[in-house]
Amino acid sequence: MATKMTGSGSMLLRPSSLWLDDVDQLLKENGLPRLDRASLRRMDGRNESWAAVTERGVAIFVKRLNGADAEKRHRIQRALAFEDLRSVLKVPAPELLASQSRSFTLVHEYIADSRSGAELMVDEEFSDELAYKAGGIIGHLHNSKLSSSDRIDRSSPHHPPVEYLEGLPLAVFENSTAAALEAWKLMQSDQHLLNAIKRLREWELLSPRSPCHCDLRMDQFLVTGRSILLADWEEFRLADPARDVGSFIGQWISRAIMDIITNRGGDTAFIGLEMTHDIVLQRGLERLGRLLPRAHSFWKGYLNARPDADKELGVRATAFAGWHLFDRLLAAGEQSSRLASIQRAAAGVGRTALLRPERFAKALGLEPAS
Repeated sequence: MATKMTGSGSMLLRPSSLWLDDVDQLLKENGLPRLDRASLRRMDGRNESWAAVTERGVAIFVKRLNGADAEKRHRIQRALAFEDLRSVLKVPAPELLASQSRSFTLVHEYIADSRSGAELMVDEEFSDELAYKAGGIIGHLHNSKLSSSDRIDRSSPHHPPVEYLEGLPLAVFENSTAAALEAWKLMQSDQHLLNAIKRLREWELLSPRSPCHCDLRMDQFLVTGRSILLADWEEFRLADPARDVGSFIGQWISRAIMDIITNRGGDTAFIGLEMTHDIVLQRGLERLGRLLPRAHSFWKGYLNARPDADKELGVRATAFAGWHLFDRLLAAGEQSSRLASIQRAAAGVGRTALLRPERFAKALGLEPAS
């Protein structure tokens, strides 16, 4: 990557000319004009991603996958497998314009007038209607019927990594922050939690498999008006559909817990108050009650699209929602030197969901279709 200093002294990242030449060649091979290099805009995310327009004004989103080569190969293969099956899956997603496996590059149409679900969630504008539509999209995805000859990854996702809960590989240990190691220690020292996660992984192996997104995050829902597209299919595979449902629900639980320390919803901000267990529990329940309609609407939309979902799906999804809160704890640990009390509180809620998913599923309204 090349860098350029702005007038204020901050550093503006720019892609290298060599990489841009490769992208231009890829566009040419797919009948598209060259990039307008002045239009390049760096996008957030774990990959090297840029929004731009071509010399003929076509808005595009260029993504080059980051990570180890073996991991990148699997990820781009899964993304391309999704494209091969689009006519069967019928999931609204940004159009793939070009791809190159050798350089791990994907070029999609850029949805210029969209807002991400994560942005709408933070702004409290992700409505019940949008949640219902999102549930319908995921339900239709999981209801898709594939043949045994269809090319799709059938391996199990790595997380939750039971082996890491019994002992971290040296490379993971050496590359983790102190806060992340603290998070791993919290989990590794909790035998009840470890047993619950093992049970979930075993339960997952016995569950029906469906085409799944397997990396479902609110920022991957692209909302334009009243329509929704779903992006980022690098983890697409056959898996337990409870993973996708649990990921969506888990993000709303996480949002509710994080809101404890804010005045969102008209309450007094938590700053300056003593964060006792009782106060956290009380305010957490209040916040969760305020956001639960999004989860209910998602579930209604899901069951409307997939009324024959297996009866235990909601309970497994609740357990996966619980794991999502620990996954967020690890992610927060990698970004800081110590874990915040509110992050520990969220993990405590996740623990309850993992240990008692049947009871928690009822509280969330994730009951099977009647």
